[in-house]
Amino acid sequence: MQDEEKIRVMLVDDQTMIRQGFGYVIRIQSDMELISEASDGKEAIEKACIYQPDVILMDVQMPILSGIEATREIIKKSPHTKIVILTTFDDQEYIYQGIRAGAVGYLLKDAEVEDMLETIRAAYRGEAVFKTPSAANVLSRVANNSFVSNQQQEPLLLEPLTMREKEILQEMAYGLRNDMIAKKLNIAEGTVKSHVHRILQKFGCEDRTQVVVMAIRNGMVK
Repeated sequence: MQDEEKIRVMLVDDQTMIRQGFGYVIRIQSDMELISEASDGKEAIEKACIYQPDVILMDVQMPILSGIEATREIIKKSPHTKIVILTTFDDQEYIYQGIRAGAVGYLLKDAEVEDMLETIRAAYRGEAVFKTPSAANVLSRVANNSFVSNQQQEPLLLEPLTMREKEILQEMAYGLRNDMIAKKLNIAEGTVKSHVHRILQKFGCEDRTQVVVMAIRNGMVK
């Protein structure tokens, strides 16, 4: 993979050892480069605006400004950046606030190295990554709350989804890749890709993450 094709990663954590450990692993990957680090939320916002990373691993509890607040501000300024919440505990409130702020994933600091790397790659591909034990409950909570607040809004879609598209959208919300969806629904992967493309068109979105977040916030998936 050429340098210009590498995933540009930024690491935000107030613990030096965490940054050093995660940073080392990221640097030795052929498809990634660590372009910047920050130790608090305020610094994260400033550096994200300067370096424009593809993916940010964002700690939650930090001095000056929390990771949740920093996530919210970065998404406003750089909506293309994918942010993965990084924390020590599988806390439902962190997941909930992270989704609300615009994060596309949630990663525990004690996760296996391969899980961390795959989370970065999945976020870069535009996939939502909420696979901890608490995530399913939180996704339902977000959907229920958002559904109530959005009932009076204009229709979200350019065209209604078919039953098959609704099935695939649900699996996308679970964080499954196209090949996994194909296997689960017993259909060809090419068919899944076609449906995903149509779903993106109907939502008017550019990637899977945008679709999943919109679907969650509008109560279209559980």
